[in-house]
Amino acid sequence: MLRALAVDDERPALEELLYLLRADPRITSAEGATDATDALRRITAALDAAPGGDDGASGLDVVFLDINMAGLTGLEVAKLLARFAHPPLIVFVTAHEGFAVQAFDLKAVDYVLKPVRRERLAEAVRRVRDQVRTARDLRPADSPLASPGRPAAPGTSPGGAQIAVELGGVTRFVAIDSITCVEAQGDYARLHTADGSHLVRIPLSTLEERWSVHGFVRIHRSHLVALARIDELRLDAGTTTVRVGTSELPVSRRHARQLRDLLIHHARP
Repeated sequence: MLRALAVDDERPALEELLYLLRADPRITSAEGATDATDALRRITAALDAAPGGDDGASGLDVVFLDINMAGLTGLEVAKLLARFAHPPLIVFVTAHEGFAVQAFDLKAVDYVLKPVRRERLAEAVRRVRDQVRTARDLRPADSPLASPGRPAAPGTSPGGAQIAVELGGVTRFVAIDSITCVEAQGDYARLHTADGSHLVRIPLSTLEERWSVHGFVRIHRSHLVALARIDELRLDAGTTTVRVGTSELPVSRRHARQLRDLLIHHARP
């Protein structure tokens, strides 16, 4: 069961969001705040009241956060929460589509557009519940924070990190560990998965820097590849290529030696 805080400086929108959250059987409690100051006070009080609790659980699992608010914006609140030792998960709820990249940078679980539909909010709640369960399953049994209700910081568990993509006017989140390779297309990058591809307005050089921790390596000026997804390295007449699934990708000379060393190191028990 999840404990939620909804934050929106427009009271009708806040009341509607709280109504939908309280109607979801996976939400055990949902409180509201009408500004960032009140939200931070409630979040701090909840975490201080149960930093580990008798059952190891925090007092708050997720914050449903509006972006455009008077005073501190939702993005600024999320940046502050990222400094907490064990922050609650974040779901942005906004009328604006243009903040999806910032949401990705802040490791939000989801990005829900207003007006909020019951079905779309239910999907966001499902994602929060799944991250909470994953954090619980990965924690050692003797950890003081081992509890079904205590989430890890977003993106810190395997498979938890995501990137926001736009598809038909709808913002979706794609798990980074489902991406096999990335192709540069000008100021954009095309993310390839087993199910298709997605175009995002992020330079390949930026993804190279951000995703090195997820096992992505540069093999060419136009390609990043998930090291674990490389099925074959081929040398033929001085030309190096890799096979990723059914795709064969070129490896530039400047990256070939480093890639071979990484693959050898990766293959060692």
